Amino acid sequence: MKTLEDQLSQYAAYHRDARNIATHFIGIPMIVVGVAVLLSRPAIELAGIAVSPALLAGLAASFYYLKLDWFLGVIMSVLMALSVWAGAVLAAQSTAVWLAAGVGLFVVGWVFQFIGHFWEGKKPAFIDDVAGLIIGPLFVVAEALFFLGALPTLRATIDGRAGHIRSGKTSAA
Repeated sequence: MKTLEDQLSQYAAYHRDARNIATHFIGIPMIVVGVAVLLSRPAIELAGIAVSPALLAGLAASFYYLKLDWFLGVIMSVLMALSVWAGAVLAAQSTAVWLAAGVGLFVVGWVFQFIGHFWEGKKPAFIDDVAGLIIGPLFVVAEALFFLGALPTLRATIDGRAGHIRSGKTSAA
């Protein structure tokens, strides 16, 4: 298994333009919640807990994040739990609301992603490595923490490995 630094550095290499990173703060949460909404049906009750594909995927993702890093894993687990909860609430609505919310969030989230990657001039990271789909949400949380001044050693490592430039558009080669 790749380390946290390996995963985030590889993802960051595709995300050097500050505008692209900014679109990820909108697009990725929308995609995660959209997927949670769509995977919240069907659900079966086991010991008073609604077990759905969304819950199972959220638990698997949380386990992966916790294996990468305890601190970030706890944050990601809380955010995953909130996403699964939101998905369950929306899945309990009518079929039209469930589908409109799930598909709408998913599609609009990807529109933001592709706009960001247009500015970047690069394809999305997941095209070369499907692990980018699970690292994307972690990247957004790490970037938010970096913005707040947290985890400076991790930020320096990732920036050094990815050649990250955090101001505006990077120069094209």
